[in-house]
Amino acid sequence: MFGQRTVDPHPGTHYRSSRLSAVNGQYFFATREGTLEGPFLSRHDAEQSITRYIERMAMADKLLRHSSEHIDNLQRREAIKHNQEL
Repeated sequence: MFGQRTVDPHPGTHYRSSRLSAVNGQYFFATREGTLEGPFLSRHDAEQSITRYIERMAMADKLLRHSSEHIDNLQRREAIKHNQEL
């Protein structure tokens, strides 16, 4: 699979592999960030958790971008106010 995430500096080839693993009857999934999430009691629970994990990561990214934009806007306003006072 060829693709590029927004955080990747260059396009590359990514090969899909199962992110799920079972150890002693418990299920885990690996993330792109290098973490191992789990344990889950069933494969189904682990698969549902993958979906929720992806949604949380997307929301966290969106909130971080929004916060950064808000801070930038506040800093611009302060700079303009400071320049007007001079």
